[in-house]
Amino acid sequence: MTRDRDLEAFKSSLGGIRFHDDKKYLAARSHDYFWYSPILNEQLKDLTGDLVVLPQNLDEVIQVAALVARHRLPLTLRGGGTGNYGQCVPLEGGVIMDLTRLDRVIEITDGHVRVEAGARISRLDDAARETGQELLMYPSTRQMATIGGFIAGGSGGIGSLRHGMLRDPGNVTYAKVVTVEPEPQVIELHGDDTQKIQHAYGTNGIVVELGLALTRATDWIHTAVLFDGYDTALRFAAQAQSGGMDCYLLTAVERRFAPFYRKFGDLFPADRDAIFAMVAPDEMGRFTEKAEACGGRVSFAMTKPEIREAGLQPAYECGWNHTTLQALKVDRGWTYLQVAYPRPFDPDLVTRQMERYGDEVFWHHEMARMEGEIQIFALPLVRWHSKEAIYRLIDELERLDGCTIFDPHVVTIEDGGMKQIDDAQIRFKKLADPYGLMNPGKTRGWHADMARDDQDHQQGETA
Repeated sequence: MTRDRDLEAFKSSLGGIRFHDDKKYLAARSHDYFWYSPILNEQLKDLTGDLVVLPQNLDEVIQVAALVARHRLPLTLRGGGTGNYGQCVPLEGGVIMDLTRLDRVIEITDGHVRVEAGARISRLDDAARETGQELLMYPSTRQMATIGGFIAGGSGGIGSLRHGMLRDPGNVTYAKVVTVEPEPQVIELHGDDTQKIQHAYGTNGIVVELGLALTRATDWIHTAVLFDGYDTALRFAAQAQSGGMDCYLLTAVERRFAPFYRKFGDLFPADRDAIFAMVAPDEMGRFTEKAEACGGRVSFAMTKPEIREAGLQPAYECGWNHTTLQALKVDRGWTYLQVAYPRPFDPDLVTRQMERYGDEVFWHHEMARMEGEIQIFALPLVRWHSKEAIYRLIDELERLDGCTIFDPHVVTIEDGGMKQIDDAQIRFKKLADPYGLMNPGKTRGWHADMARDDQDHQQGETA
């Protein structure tokens, strides 16, 4: 049986479930922001799925999962498509399942929310705020990203300064997962068991529902402080974090980024380095005093409505990977890296790196927490020359400086960030995706010989 016949049989069995197979629609729904990496762009730019299905509810997800398994078609899940590593690019074609119609906020209680995986994070956080609560963290792509996509592809983001990373205990509490087999199961994961599907790139089960911890809402002040010296800016941010300043975001951006932050004009001039922050209102006095004591000057301090009224970007769009996006909108000659610094953080190491690489690398750092400890990350802009040059740089940062690089130029989970195969995730894949149909090629931990041997299906294929 050919793939075309499989697809036609699949489509004819969908009944009333919506699907699209128009080439332009397929191309748009087969891509994410992998073009941040010239390496991934060359590898992935021409890949598309064969059709997109848009289930409206859990029953339709189960029906699609059953049909995919019966016809042995590759299946790739998609949310907002804001990832940058090709997570939602179908390497082997097949079916793309767009989950954005599963977007209900099911229940908000004290300290917790239960939500469908396709809900936009901005809508989810807004719903939580109506109850006086807010999410612990979200990506800089808050407006477009879905919560399921964030759990499947993310590690942390805005709020990780205060609440750690997604995998830290208690942050993700629950997941409901549909298996991909002829008679799909619905599996519920609680507590630490949710790590079986976290940062798994949608390779081991269809996540349809999530439970997340909430915290008391704060009307954060979006602010920037300007310094004459990036080392000074870094030291202030590190001191603010270690001193327990109540902030949701502290991001250091050196002055060479200023031309990319066009909306800010003189609020982020090219002769000053900046700290963008989200600060609790009752901390603004102490924050300002500490910044001025370090030689800094507050450039602006506004509530989120005031930021929007002024036509500026909120602080959460000035950090994390939005720094890369800001730059690439102006100059596509850049790419980037993701760097974790040794603990404890030493700002002098950054100074040495800046001297070593000059205009080849522009620096930006994030204050965060991991496993209860302070962890500093960088997402530097790197001038693109070649694949060989990128990997020379990665080698130097790891070998000379003791940094850990989460490689954004590869498509596999293990090579990009985890550095090793997660055996628990692969064991769960054997249960939730026994034929190995989900997002094939995105994990090195799965081999074709692990797939379930279904004699009935083999006989049907040869009949």
